[in-house]
Amino acid sequence: MKSKLSMVVTVFCILAFSCSASTDQAAEESAVTASKTWLSFVDDGRYSDSWDEAATFFKSAVTNEQWLASMKAFRMPLGKSISRKIKSKQYTTSLPGAPDGKYVVIQYETSFEHKKSAIETITPMLDKDGTWRVSGYYIK
Repeated sequence: MKSKLSMVVTVFCILAFSCSASTDQAAEESAVTASKTWLSFVDDGRYSDSWDEAATFFKSAVTNEQWLASMKAFRMPLGKSISRKIKSKQYTTSLPGAPDGKYVVIQYETSFEHKKSAIETITPMLDKDGTWRVSGYYIK
């Protein structure tokens, strides 16, 4: 009996991990798709559109005017995006300074016209309406 119980617990744990991993993978895929759409606005210089499409959390932290000023000061001088490749992606439910939720932290290795090597960190989150939207963006 103990052996059967142990086997059932083991199978349950494997299934729970498997379901969690596939959920995380599905979240990562949806977040990557959302990040690429959002980055296309930024790449095209459509900064107001990128703010409009950002997560509620993002828009509550940064006004459209602040976002435009930031993009003009930090993103615009880099020029066109030449290439962008995913370096890493990580699903999480907790980030410093942000409410608990569903997030995917994505790092892209990006080459720009005026900066050959950069790391873009973009953090989509599952917004209140169930849509993945960008909640953070950082270039290093």
